[in-house]
Amino acid sequence: MGKNVVVIGAQWGDEGKGKIVDWLTEKAAGVVRFNGGHNAGHTLVINGKKTILRLIPSGIMHATSECFIGNGAVVSLEAFFREVDELIAVGVPNVEKRLHVSANCPLIMPYHVALDHAREAALGNKKIGTTGRGIGPAYEDKIARRTVRVADLFHPERFAEQVRAVMTLHNFILEKFLGAEPLNPEKVIEETLSYAERLRPMVCDVSERLNADIAAGKSYLFEGAQGSMLDIDHGTYPYVTSSNTVAGSACAGAGVGPDKISYVLGITKAYCTRVGEGPFPTELHDETGDLLRQKGNEFGAVTGRPRRCGWFDGAALRRAVQINGITGLAVMKLDVLDGLDVVKLGVGYKYEGETLSVMPAGADAVAKCEPIYEEFPGWKESTFGCTDWDKLPESARRYLTRLAEVAGAPIALVSTGPDREQTILHTDPFAN
Repeated sequence: MGKNVVVIGAQWGDEGKGKIVDWLTEKAAGVVRFNGGHNAGHTLVINGKKTILRLIPSGIMHATSECFIGNGAVVSLEAFFREVDELIAVGVPNVEKRLHVSANCPLIMPYHVALDHAREAALGNKKIGTTGRGIGPAYEDKIARRTVRVADLFHPERFAEQVRAVMTLHNFILEKFLGAEPLNPEKVIEETLSYAERLRPMVCDVSERLNADIAAGKSYLFEGAQGSMLDIDHGTYPYVTSSNTVAGSACAGAGVGPDKISYVLGITKAYCTRVGEGPFPTELHDETGDLLRQKGNEFGAVTGRPRRCGWFDGAALRRAVQINGITGLAVMKLDVLDGLDVVKLGVGYKYEGETLSVMPAGADAVAKCEPIYEEFPGWKESTFGCTDWDKLPESARRYLTRLAEVAGAPIALVSTGPDREQTILHTDPFAN
């Protein structure tokens, strides 16, 4: 049986999963996306050239890698094909031949996007902070068993009936409850069906294909979207995404059993960031926070939104280690901390007179947490581009060692720059 590695975000998303998936892809037959939609921006830099992927797995940049979108993801056909065309335009080979989409993927429809925008507008200052791409409403329809899925595209009359029925409901909500413009069902049907024949060759039984390949000895990477603290069940609810972002969702979202997972790699920055609303205990509202944002280019890959920045939060990461069963950590953007006089590491919280070592559940409790820090002397030497652990400054090694102790998981990789090659391999996830 092949070795299979799940790569998940261990913070609030935007940790740099795309780079690590791209870096590890050469060790696998392919990459499987198992949750989320095109609200996830994975930025890759290869030989100095930047590519932003949203829905398509990061392994697509490798010419022989097979890429799968599992049933746990939600798919906007417009966004999907725009991304396909972008990749073809920059010379990525055989994009459509290497892409495989589950017939069971729910479709993100135009009315989902309309609902997303109208709801956020109606919430005002109580908004969740979504990307406005229809992800949440699409998952709602899935759970309510009224969604249209990829497989339905190939039965046009039935598809049209389903869309008309669900749009009766959604147009009523848009117009009567949210005060927004309703959409034309016939236009939505026609536009969506126009993608069907181009998509048809890519549609397959992802679960069957993966299980057969793994049984034949092939290895796969399972690429998560967003981060553990945004998980619908385990994150800072309600300031979360609409899918399960934890490692266990790789099984449900791709159709493979837990016995097929060999290693869980948790991606974390050497500091912390968050996009959107919700509590963030180690957030910095000072010059250091601004420095991290500018030096780390902390602006959303998809939305361009500035990310909130703060010190590393060990209590949050310890929660992520627990809920994901993280085997090893990839610590990203170490170089952003270069030159600071002092580097702080959150080791726990003060919460209602108690000391906590693990982030509590729910946004209300997290909002009351005050971080407990340990301070480390900074390092003036540049770590940018370093590929050897022993060549890191001693202070940086001490910081990383303590980070791993607080988190409760060993370090597998360290990223010292955006390019594929700017990576330190400490432990190979595929060798375990």
